[in-house]
Amino acid sequence: MGAFATPRAGEYSARISLGSQQMSRAEISLSVNGETVEVSFASYKTLLELLREDLALTGTKHGCELGECGACAVLIDGEPQLSCLVLALECAGRSVETVEGMAESWKSGAGLHPLQAAFADLGAAQCGYCTPGILLTAKALLAHEPQPSRERIQEAISGNLCRCTGYQQIVEAIEEGARRMADESHR
Repeated sequence: MGAFATPRAGEYSARISLGSQQMSRAEISLSVNGETVEVSFASYKTLLELLREDLALTGTKHGCELGECGACAVLIDGEPQLSCLVLALECAGRSVETVEGMAESWKSGAGLHPLQAAFADLGAAQCGYCTPGILLTAKALLAHEPQPSRERIQEAISGNLCRCTGYQQIVEAIEEGARRMADESHR
């Protein structure tokens, strides 16, 4: 057996080294993009750091570290959360979806998620830094409201900052993504 006992879903274990480092480590099991993952990491890490540094999922962007820009938004149990403000330990036994998992989670299983395709087709991604967080926020919105008003879309993405597009193309791409999702669900 390794340094850690394998935790059951929803639990974590931590061990403090009394050596010179005084480093606390944790091991948790969680679902990331539909796959169960067991990971050991420094217990002080945020979900953002765990995703980028330990799981090599770099689509989630490192922005302000203050929860003000939305670049690090992911879905936790289907709801948008700012991963820079969530301790990785809090995600034990939970489901986390990143932008890398969007296409795989779409029911057609082939190609991009309709939101991703609409963003590409309508030029809603300029530099692309804010795009993963906005896509996941929009996905959560459309899961609750398949045909939201323009005002509701603007409200939903109000926590996601974009310095390039002026938001018009983003809102239009979300509307188009909603249309495409509706069309595909009627097939």
